[in-house]
Amino acid sequence: MDIQAIKNRFGIIGNSPALGYALQVAAQVANTDLTVLIYGESGVGKEVFSQIIHALSSRKHNPFIAVNCGAIPEGTIDSELFGHEKGSFTGAVDSRKGYFETVNGGTIFLDEIGELPLGTQARLLRVLETGEYIRVGSSKVQKTDVRVVAATNKDLLEYTHKGKFRQDLYYRLNTVPIRVPALKDRPEDIILLFRKFAADFAERYKTAAVQLDDEAKDLLIRYPWPGNVRELKNIAEQISVLAQDKLVTARQLRQFLPEYNTNRMPVLATGSGNVSHAEFANEREILYKLFFDMKKDVTELKKMFVDILQNPQRAGAAVAYANESLLNDYHDVEREKNISPPALVQPAQPVLIDNNDIYEHEEVEESLNIMDKEKELIVKALKKHKGKRKDASSDLGISERTLYRKLKEYDINE
Repeated sequence: MDIQAIKNRFGIIGNSPALGYALQVAAQVANTDLTVLIYGESGVGKEVFSQIIHALSSRKHNPFIAVNCGAIPEGTIDSELFGHEKGSFTGAVDSRKGYFETVNGGTIFLDEIGELPLGTQARLLRVLETGEYIRVGSSKVQKTDVRVVAATNKDLLEYTHKGKFRQDLYYRLNTVPIRVPALKDRPEDIILLFRKFAADFAERYKTAAVQLDDEAKDLLIRYPWPGNVRELKNIAEQISVLAQDKLVTARQLRQFLPEYNTNRMPVLATGSGNVSHAEFANEREILYKLFFDMKKDVTELKKMFVDILQNPQRAGAAVAYANESLLNDYHDVEREKNISPPALVQPAQPVLIDNNDIYEHEEVEESLNIMDKEKELIVKALKKHKGKRKDASSDLGISERTLYRKLKEYDINE
């Protein structure tokens, strides 16, 4: 089955290359029994990929069940997955089959796998390795033939380093990784998805579908979508129900979009002294800022050096000022601790310099504005790659969506 057929069958909207690649991997691995680990932010549609894998596999006529590991209390999750015997714990009035028993021969989707307790992780590893499990309160080993597809929005490798996730289970689950792209990395799909959702809600509520003007579309694309496709669907439903006009402007759209930080300049976090990642719109801009600050400092040092060479008396004034500061500090603090007076700064010995060795300082008129430099780099990258956004964004170290937003923001014509 080709990718477009899969999209049509499962109602997937989008032409993003990253989305297409994820679907291709899912289709290729479906007809095997390999364990699959699906990565992606919350709301990107990871469960749909598990359904695709099951539907295209030889197990498609057998049971499929989705289990949210984060929604089951730690004290009962072993019972839910592996079953329990009567009287094995308080409230166990009857024996109960677990999911690995009821779904035998089928597929089990373990969402939020990173939330599993360590004890349950050990039990799951045994199932993956040997196909064996034991009910809670029993000593009888049982067999199961279940394919496991897991998903997470966490960095499981980092969890293994922190002792929150078993390393052996991580590598066992990560046989075939599939990364589902976030909506902010699929700017070309945002308007398509909105139109689909708007049409669906128009049909449900028996009304005309809402549309967006050009400015509203641009605003929708520039919004970061922390809730991904799920958030976009909710926004589309709100607009379909509450919008006064069927042609929504950017001003009207802002009433439905939550506030988000549009500050492009780096800001230092207060309190802990750490820098919050969320307070930076772009890490590259931080590097630009540091670079130009350093350049400014070097320029000032050059001017000071040349000024001292041309005016030796100023060097003496600087030494006198330094000595005065040292003595003031000593009288205010150090004397109370019975510490000897500090060694004073000695004027440098005069150095004979030929006039020909003094370089004339030339002030270079150059813009140090970050936005100007960023625009210049983007234009250079586009020229270098002959207008190909994908190659240009890769060279710049930013996402294709970010490049698209910058082109709009700086009014760059390709």
